[in-house]
Formats: sequence, C-alpha cells, structure tokens
Amino acid sequence: MRYFVSAIALAAAVLVPVTASAADASVQLTLDTAKTGAVIDRHIFGQFAEHLGTGVYGGIWVGKDSPIPNTRGIRNDVVAALKAIKVPDVRWPGGCYADQYHWRDGVGPKRNARVNTSWGGVIDSNAFGTDEFMDFADQVGTEAYISLNVGSGTVQEAADWMEYMTADQPTALQKERAANGHPAPYKVAIMGIGNESWDCGGLMTPAEYTGELKRFGRFVSNYNASAPTLKIAVGPGTDDTVWTEAVMKTWKERRGWSFDFQGMSLHSYTVYDGWPPHMPATGFDEQAYANVLSETLKMEPLIRKQTAVMDQYDPEKKVALVVDEWGAWLAPTPGTHDGFLQQQNSQRDAVLAALNINIFARHADRVRMANIAQMVNVLQAMILTDGPKMVLTPTYHVFHMYVPFQDATFVPVSYDAGTYTSGKVTLPRVDAIAARDKAGKVWIAITNLDANKPVTFSVSVAGLKVSKAAGQTLSAPKLDSINTFDAPNTVTPKAVSAKIEGGKLSLTVAPASVTVVGLEP
Repeated sequence: MRYFVSAIALAAAVLVPVTASAADASVQLTLDTAKTGAVIDRHIFGQFAEHLGTGVYGGIWVGKDSPIPNTRGIRNDVVAALKAIKVPDVRWPGGCYADQYHWRDGVGPKRNARVNTSWGGVIDSNAFGTDEFMDFADQVGTEAYISLNVGSGTVQEAADWMEYMTADQPTALQKERAANGHPAPYKVAIMGIGNESWDCGGLMTPAEYTGELKRFGRFVSNYNASAPTLKIAVGPGTDDTVWTEAVMKTWKERRGWSFDFQGMSLHSYTVYDGWPPHMPATGFDEQAYANVLSETLKMEPLIRKQTAVMDQYDPEKKVALVVDEWGAWLAPTPGTHDGFLQQQNSQRDAVLAALNINIFARHADRVRMANIAQMVNVLQAMILTDGPKMVLTPTYHVFHMYVPFQDATFVPVSYDAGTYTSGKVTLPRVDAIAARDKAGKVWIAITNLDANKPVTFSVSVAGLKVSKAAGQTLSAPKLDSINTFDAPNTVTPKAVSAKIEGGKLSLTVAPASVTVVGLEP
C-alpha cells in the first residue's frame, strides 16, 4: 500500500492507501512541513474509569485508612503515573454502569451500598462518589467527563447532579456540596447524555433516544458560566448509520431551541472473530497477532463512514466525533472474575494503541476526543494493580511516548507502507504520522507492524533543517511479552536516535515496535 496526501485528504488530514509493491526493506518517508492539517486535540488521549471490577476500588480508591500510600483515599502511585502522561480527561462513572448510577448514593457522610448489576453482581459501597472523583481529577490535573444516567434516571435527577457539582450561587445543592467539603463549584468540562442507549443504556430506538436527548439537553445545564461544559450525545456502536442520521438530524433541526450538543460518541472495540471476546491476551502466536491488528484497522473505514454522514448535516464540523470507548477486548485473565474484564496487556496491545491513535490523528478535523477502555485494571489498561503493587503496561508507555502529539498540528507525510502477511491476513507493513508542537518542534511516530523484520526509514523533511533526531522506541522480546509485578520492565521504552546523512534521517526500528522521535534544528 502507498499512502499519499491528495488535496482532499490534506484538508481532512487523512492518508489515502493505494496498492504498490513493497519488497524493499527500506521505507522512504517524506514530510511536507510547508503544509499542515488539523490540530490533534489532546483529548484524543482521554481515559475511562468505570465502576467495573477493580478499576475504581483497588485501582484508584483504597480508602483513607489504607496502608497503601494515598491522599484522601486515592492511590498516590496511580495519580503520579497518570500525571506523567498528561491525561486530558477521565470519563466516569461509566459505561453501562452510568445508566444504573444514582449520584445521591455517593455523596455525604452516609453512603448507600448497591449491587452492581452491570458488572459482576458485586456490592458497590459508593465510597467513591462525586466528591472523591472530583478530588481524583484534581490530583491528576485532568478534566472531568461525567456520564449522565439517562437509562434509569430522570431529567430532574441529572439536573440536580449538575447543580450540585457546578452551582456557584447559594442554592440548597450548593450548600450541600459546601457541607460535604467543597464550597467552590467543580468544573465539569464534558457531559455525556447517556451511554450506549441502543443497548445497556436503555435498548432505545433512534427516535426514543433523540426524544431523551432533547429533554436532557434542554434541562440539564452547567450552573457555572465561567467553566462551560461540552455536551456529548450518544452515537453508534457499529458501522450502521441509522443512529447517526437520527442524532445529527436532531442537532440540525433543533439546535438553537435552547438545545445544543458539541459531540457525538462512537464506540468500537477490537474484538476478533465474534462475541464473546475469546482471543487470549497472552500465549498467542503470530497469526493471532495479525488477526487482532487486522480487526483494529477497521477503525479507519468506520470513522470515514460515520464522518461522511456527519458532514451532510454539519459540513463545518462543529460536532466532534468522540470515540469515548475503544481498545482491545480480549479473554479475561484466567482465574479472575469474568465480569471484571481484567486482561493482560502485551506488546501487541502497544502496536494496537499506536495504530488507533494514528487513525484518530489523521481524522483530527472531526475526531477531537477519544477515551481508551479502560484506565486501570480493566480491558486495555494503562495500569495494573494488586494490593500495594502497581505495574505500567505497554499501552501506558505508548501514551507516554505520544505526549508531544497533544495539541500538536498534523503534518502530512507520504510513504510506501508495503505489506506484511501472516497466513491469509495482509496488513500494511508500517504506519506513520507527524506533527508540529506548539514550540515548533516536529515529531514523527512510526509503527512497524511486521512481526519478523526490522524496517529502516529514510526520512526527507522538505523545508526543515535537522541536525539531530532522537526519541524513544518500544519493542519486546516476543509479541506477547508483558510487564508483571515481578518483572515490570520487560516492555519499556528505550532511547533511540537517527543518523543524519546528506540531509536525510536514517532510522531502523525493530519488528512489532512503536517509535517516536523529535527533530532538532
């Protein structure tokens, strides 16, 4: 496959594939720094924390009396790790759990324990509620993305919750919040109007949901004018566009009637070969590696298809496509509760994460927010914990390496991606993006999908003098290499630099690897 930038693709910051032979191991990569695309919004690196398994209890919250080092009950080690990757926002309390969550159960000195019927049928003490989540967000330095209960809740309940969080005048709910220890209003940067309303959020039809969308969108508001809230409507969970049509038609027809929203969600997990997810997270072979990556690359046509419908109603791209659930959904770790969705995280997941981030970046004009599922101990997690122990996953390291791309401006690249084949699966051999950060420094991210062969890149940068190129690369001894509590550094980034000869950069990357380098003048 050859990726080149056409006039249309440049406007959309998208690389378009055409067929080409790629027998040569060397890849010629050309950056056109005179042309730029959209800003890669930092919110595409968002996180997701649901009341699911040990994602919250044990992963974030250990309680104020825990021997595990904490600040007001919140794990210090997890906070420090998340601060390092500059998490832009965290979506909470779900997920499916959001549509069974009643916020009053989790505020004040007396909490109401409930059965988590969405995940595992276990008791949720509600010790971690609104004030604790906001404290967590403040400690991490991230923005709050609150998912409203549309499925089993009411408009009044949601409106009261927003008033409790954001009222800056002495209402009864503002006074209640103050009595609970926080007189100043919280900042709710993002508000989701439901979650998967076509399934666990209420089994609604498009017409039923758009009716709820109008009611919740009209009556549930932010009371703090100094810190506005973006509203996100529920979008599709498949490539079917019927739901998208209904939501975008509602936006176009009703916008301005004291009603608006700024984003529409899209949920897409990498689940290979049918439901329930059964692909093992460890102990897999090269064919399983290729199969999973072939599935994750379907994110590209999925985004294109949904974007085409959104463009019909919103050619100015005022409404963002928010991929607020994505990632690998694999078989649960043996010996764990099936309903806790705990899985290991391998070098394959690192490659998978980089490919998805690159796709989001190529569609940065429309995809302006994304939230990987999930942050701690659940699905494709950044962090795994077990009591006092914590380990960073390969996916975490990819997010750390990509920090320079947050709010950077997309730079078009062209290259012959070649092909990598395993069995009946043929994939592009390599994938790459580039961007210029706010300080003017250009960054290149390179993913080698080939499980067997290294790839040498020869990089030409038109109009840019480069004296040095250095960064980090993430590779592993095996495709299924993981980090464990006993061996936490099996998959960790290593320093890498490029040779510069004749005005070109030369960089060789390992098989199944992710590399990010910055160009110095």
